[in-house]
Amino acid sequence: MADARLELNDGLGRRVVSIDKPQVTIGRRAENDVCLTGTDVSRDHAEIVGIDGQYILRDRGSRYGTFVNEQQVSEHMLASGDRLRFGRAAGTDIVFLVGSAAPASERTPATAMSDLRQLAALLEGLRALGSGRVLDEVLALVLDTAIEVTGAERGFIMLSGDAGLEMKLARSHGRITLPGNSFATSRKVPEEVFRTGEIRIVADLLDGDLASVHMGTVALGIRHVACAPLRLVRYLDHADLPSETRSIGVLYLDSRERGSLLAPHTRAALETLATEAGVAIENARLYRETLEKARIEHELRIAAEIQRALLPEGTHNGVFFEASGSSVQARAIGGDFYDLLEMSDGTFAFLVGDVAGKGPAAALLSSKLMGIFSAFASSGSDPAETMTKMNRVLTRRAIGARYATALYGRLAPSGELAFCSAGHNPALVYGDGDLRRLEADGMPIGLFDFATYQSSHLTLSPGDTVVLYSDGVTEAHNVAGGEFGEDRLIEVVKHTHGRPASDVLRHIIDAVRDFAKGVEQYDDVTALVVRYLGPGTA
Repeated sequence: MADARLELNDGLGRRVVSIDKPQVTIGRRAENDVCLTGTDVSRDHAEIVGIDGQYILRDRGSRYGTFVNEQQVSEHMLASGDRLRFGRAAGTDIVFLVGSAAPASERTPATAMSDLRQLAALLEGLRALGSGRVLDEVLALVLDTAIEVTGAERGFIMLSGDAGLEMKLARSHGRITLPGNSFATSRKVPEEVFRTGEIRIVADLLDGDLASVHMGTVALGIRHVACAPLRLVRYLDHADLPSETRSIGVLYLDSRERGSLLAPHTRAALETLATEAGVAIENARLYRETLEKARIEHELRIAAEIQRALLPEGTHNGVFFEASGSSVQARAIGGDFYDLLEMSDGTFAFLVGDVAGKGPAAALLSSKLMGIFSAFASSGSDPAETMTKMNRVLTRRAIGARYATALYGRLAPSGELAFCSAGHNPALVYGDGDLRRLEADGMPIGLFDFATYQSSHLTLSPGDTVVLYSDGVTEAHNVAGGEFGEDRLIEVVKHTHGRPASDVLRHIIDAVRDFAKGVEQYDDVTALVVRYLGPGTA
């Protein structure tokens, strides 16, 4: 016989089968001379018979037919270069060659058109991936392009998360999104591909030990699998440093029909698509995070505006007093607060507080405390009674173990000052060279409902200045790591004695800012200055 042979190219690679006996059998059964995988290949599909130097291809009653050069045949005299197909799918390239004919390197028009369609789909997908879409759109585009390029029936994308690989999207042919619980498949192949970073193509799930871990998938008729890692490659600026590559997930495809899922050119296209998809998915994820961050920042700006609106106007002057307060948050919103109220009995009430912690939770609680203070302060004249009621409301609500320190003072036109402290920094009173501290031993509000509070009293002289502040003032750090401290605060108060309350406040804030220049502010800075003018001042 002449040197006749079949050249096969499929998911198992390129191989040559010699036709060196009178009858060569072809089919899915392992005993055949040419064993092909695929549900569209019959167990005993066809045979090639050699007669007088001629080779005849005969169909053996296959279910899905035998084709020569894309024409279905039942019996056909073969010529060197003929392309054979067994069944409906075109996942395996088979060429009949005789004698010294070179391996088929040129494509038939039909096969070339198929490759061109694949290339067009791949290029269209790659162009779209670079167009800056949101994550959900990118995932759908990757899956739809991969399914179209490979001829797969369905696929899914899993991305790396805190709990390992997490299912993000499953799609089927026709761009149909599948619910997660309807996608029956084993995690063995995806997890292996993610771990190794190598593409995996399974010609038949019934081969080897895969059947036992893919019973649910095999029960659906799924036999052929292709899974590629989604890799992110970062190229470093320095030429002497290697690029960084890491897997961010996997692209999984499977099918009942082989189609072109196992073809060598599909493998190359899938690797290219997976690499581009990895970059696109990561960019889309970063874009979504940027949008989310921008949304949060916008909401924080609104919250900061609301918080500033809730605070009283910085300067509040009355018949017998001057008051000026300021709160500089370390973040967009903070946990420090202060309030100024002229009461119906003619007294002037003022409060400074500091909620434990920072951020939105502390800001919400500070706003709530200002509302509670305003309600209770107007219904009673004793600071200790008001502080007790505030503590009971806060502990009754049990807001995530949050608490606050506060100092509440109530100044009468006569100069009598009643005050109550709930674990807050002692206020400073300065006048005529005399410095006093308003200290009391109350517990922070919001910790224990049984906490008790006491009011203390002293009488101010005209010109005396009361300074209340949060620990963000005295604990402000400079570049050397030193604290601003109470001594520096006292020096500012002494230096500005006799000036309007607004001037004293401005010097305090400026002194803290100058001291901490070059260091990121880590705590809210709040100060309130109250200056007693005297009972008969108008």
